[in-house]
Amino acid sequence: MRIGVAIDDLASAEGRLAEALLELGERHKADHDVFHLSRTLARWAHAHIAALEPFAARYATDVEAGDLGREHGGPLHMLREKGAELLGRRPEAGLLLLRDMRALHLLAAEASANWTILGQAAQAANETELLECVSRCHPETLRTMRWALNKLKESAPQILTT
Repeated sequence: MRIGVAIDDLASAEGRLAEALLELGERHKADHDVFHLSRTLARWAHAHIAALEPFAARYATDVEAGDLGREHGGPLHMLREKGAELLGRRPEAGLLLLRDMRALHLLAAEASANWTILGQAAQAANETELLECVSRCHPETLRTMRWALNKLKESAPQILTT
């Protein structure tokens, strides 16, 4: 079976999503809603990778959740935060937010598609524990995707018409 490939693809997608969420929060620190919610959603994505770890071992692949390194510092973290402070509520920050939310939505959609693929494989292989993991984690990824899309819908009219 090639379920390990699907697990690896999904873990990579969730990792990219977690990183993008942390970067989004750092880049848009002036928007407290975006900053704090992006941190929460990044922790969800990180937890999804951790939830996949036991299944990765079973299917001969290597998935490690590690830690959310940028959440607590690093040189790029400082640069993004200082950049966010300088941009603040300037009009350019709005355009950057639209670009970032669009990219985030696409990353969440990729992770969601990978959850769907893994869920279908788990169902076909009669892997009930893996299917339970998918059923528990996939809705949170869908929520991240919906948040990004709703933030675009909410922000675009104001940003693009002022």
